[in-house]
Amino acid sequence: QVQLVESGGGLVQAGGSLRLSCAASGRPFGNYNWGWFRQAPGKVREFVSFISWNADLIGYVDSMKGRIAISRDNAKNTVYLQMNSLKPDDTAVYYCAATLIRQLLQSEKSYDYWGQGTQVTVSS
Repeated sequence: QVQLVESGGGLVQAGGSLRLSCAASGRPFGNYNWGWFRQAPGKVREFVSFISWNADLIGYVDSMKGRIAISRDNAKNTVYLQMNSLKPDDTAVYYCAATLIRQLLQSEKSYDYWGQGTQVTVSS
């Protein structure tokens, strides 16, 4: 059974940092591409970042560029999202997702597997 489990969320003050992790189990994920998405209260889920299986493709949402960094450890079947200089507008549930598709990685429709999400709350 494939399972993605996010961790690392929490409450942080504006300007603070968090490192989200997403651990996959159930099969080898070394050839999978990963994405992070978020959903704020009352809003649709939106793309945050993606990384290809060999890290040759990386993308970030414009609103967070320069403040976030995605990375992966294939040996651990884990992907990370380092978030710095957090703002109250970053408050959301953050989800990780995985797919074998290499195109349209900004679209949630490209992903086959999803985690349950981790809450990030940034206070002002």
